[in-house]
Amino acid sequence: MLVRLVLVLLLVSNAWSQEWPQRPVRIIVPFPPGGAADALPRIVADKLTAKRGQPFIIENKPGATGSIGAEAVFRAEPDGYTLLATPPAPLVINPSLYAKLAYDPWQFVPVTVMASIPSVMLVPPRLAPNSVMEFIAFARGNSAKLNYASQGTTSVSFLTTEHFMALAGLKIAQVPYKGSGPALTALLAGEVDLFFDNLGTSLQHVRSGRLKALAVCGERRYPGLPDVPAMTEIFPGFVSVAWFGMVAPPNTPGTIAEGLSSSITEILKMQEVRDRFAALSAEPIGMTPAQMADFMRQDAMRWREAIRIAGVKPE
Repeated sequence: MLVRLVLVLLLVSNAWSQEWPQRPVRIIVPFPPGGAADALPRIVADKLTAKRGQPFIIENKPGATGSIGAEAVFRAEPDGYTLLATPPAPLVINPSLYAKLAYDPWQFVPVTVMASIPSVMLVPPRLAPNSVMEFIAFARGNSAKLNYASQGTTSVSFLTTEHFMALAGLKIAQVPYKGSGPALTALLAGEVDLFFDNLGTSLQHVRSGRLKALAVCGERRYPGLPDVPAMTEIFPGFVSVAWFGMVAPPNTPGTIAEGLSSSITEILKMQEVRDRFAALSAEPIGMTPAQMADFMRQDAMRWREAIRIAGVKPE
């Protein structure tokens, strides 16, 4: 009897996934329009619309470092018609920063990781240092005069900077901004002296000479900046990468997640998509739901350790 019931449930689930979607699908992005967190899902959503025959619509729901959008998806019906496309903060960073969340990141159903973009250590040309070690030496003698930009005390930028300073033995004042755009503008205007930014939004300014990149924070050097070292060459294990994943509400059928993951993986192989990602300094990835679940666990551990080293206390 139990075996028969399981077979019936599997048949129903498979039929459901084959029929899905029968109406528009909402993809909630828990950050404002304009950045990579918004641009990358839009590229994928356009292709999903063409591939699946129903509109995949991006809806921005920013606030609380991604928690507002994440909660909305967490409480949505588990029918595959509401999805979350997000950088790591709501899924693997916020649990180490907040004593209580209105959602449980580990109950989401993983779909896939679409892409990743490394952080980059930026300084204005007016500063003398041209390398990480030169900056550290300079900062030790001028720490009271220096400051750094961040997008707030729970952002990847803030945590990356605090982690770097802890490893380098530095203490520099923070100047928080409401988003990467204003922080980058402040750095370009010379109002701040250091900013760990998303490489996708700042690469053009490095290439034009308006900013100096002292290190990229991926696991290896970025091909577009071959002369800029990876931070792991200086501080082994120091990695700060913004990845962009998609998850579904708790209890969403696995067949829907797996089918969607497969479709996105095919989309990520399209040359047009790869070219558009490359323009944002994004590396296409594509994972199965099981691979994404393992990846999230490992990344959560890495950020938990970075937060501990940086001495950031949960709110």
